[in-house]
Order: sequence, then structure tokens, then C-alpha cells
Amino acid sequence: METSNSEFSLYGKRVVILGGSSGLGLATAKAASAEGANVIIVSSNAARVQNAVSQLPGNGFGMQADLSDEVSIKRVFEEIGMFDHLVFTAGESLLLSKIADTEVDSAREFFKLRYWGAFMAVKYAAPRINAGGSIVLTGGIVSARPNAGWSIGASICAAMDGFTRAMAVELAPVRVNLVSPGVIRTNLWSSMDETERDAFYDQVAAALPVRHVGEADQVAQTYIYLMKQPFATGQILVTDGGSVLV
Repeated sequence: METSNSEFSLYGKRVVILGGSSGLGLATAKAASAEGANVIIVSSNAARVQNAVSQLPGNGFGMQADLSDEVSIKRVFEEIGMFDHLVFTAGESLLLSKIADTEVDSAREFFKLRYWGAFMAVKYAAPRINAGGSIVLTGGIVSARPNAGWSIGASICAAMDGFTRAMAVELAPVRVNLVSPGVIRTNLWSSMDETERDAFYDQVAAALPVRHVGEADQVAQTYIYLMKQPFATGQILVTDGGSVLV
């Protein structure tokens, strides 16, 4: 565990992770807690929140909140008060369909949590971030390398890229960065049949320079780095096993 006299330490810092009950959020919560941070996990499912908190190796507690609802998000940050780092990883499984087969109202719904949830979180969190603190958001490489059927996902990720840069300028000196993962083995793909999902992972792994899909705990180190790195802001940090190269 790091000590509090390190310039780059998370020891004793309050880290709020929205969407921290599973996937990248939970992996980041565990990694931050292992470095001595006091982690606050916020997610929509109370049972999953408590289960996630029970897995933390250090200090932490959880809160249940609808992260697509402005009133709920505002209440969360009023209750939390001042803190050091915000991580936003909340998101449901995306709809993959070609535009001709996509219902427009359904497409709009996916922005409520992944984009507007992040927007509202930043709005209400920013005034409560201590000096030297940061915000780390989540996007994805599909904004740069979309496949057919990814109109919604690519649009959300591109919007998050622009939002990150805008907030880095507007909220300075609070640092605002974004993690852009490739294919990671998380519940994002839970809507796929297990056999289909495994075949998908194998296909992706074979094409990647690293020859494997990402694991949540690997990508969690990117969030940790961006919280600890005092000279990075407005950056889109790609962690994709080389997907954008192939």
C-alpha cells in the first residue's frame, strides 16, 4: 500500500465511482481501495452495491441512486460532500443494430445514462472536488473505429470525447480525462448468448496485437493512472490491446 507522503498517492483520498458495482467500475474501486483510497461506490442496484463494497480490500461504502436521474445525482453529491476524484463508468449493454432496424426512441434512451448521466454527474460533482482532484470519464474506441451496427455506441463515445475536452478547459484546474477501452471481458456483453460471446472474444483476440481481449482489472489501472497523474488533462487514453491499429 502506498503511503500518504507520496506526491502521486491515492492514500486517504476520497474516490467516488459511479457505476462501481460491476465491470470496469468495480475493478477500479478495488484497485483504488488497495492503494489506500476511501472508495464510495454508487450504482442503481442496492444489492449489487453492497456486494461490491464487501469485495473492497480497504475502506469503502456504497450508495444506491438512479444515475440517469438529475434529482438523484444531485442528492448523491450533496450527501457525499467534498471529495478528491470522480470516476464515471456507468452504462448498460448497448444495442447493436443497423440504422434501418433501429427505433429512434430506443436509440435516444441509451444516451440517458451513458451521456446525460455523465453530464449531470460532472455538473454536480465539480464544485465539490478538492484541489488537485480529477474526473475520469469512460468512452470507447468505436468512436474512431466503428463497425456496422454501432451507430449508437459510436455516437455516444464521440460525444464523450468532446465533452471531456470541453470540461478540461471549463473546469480547470480540475483535471478531466477519459478512458477509451477496446473489447473488455465485462458484463457489457451480457446480452449476447454465451457461445456467441465466447466466439466473439476469440475472434477479437486473434486479431489483436496482444492476442487477448482485455480484462477489467487491466483497464482499471488506466483509471488509477489518470487519477494520480497531475499533468494530464483533456486526454483520451486508449486502452485497447491495439484495436485501433488493426
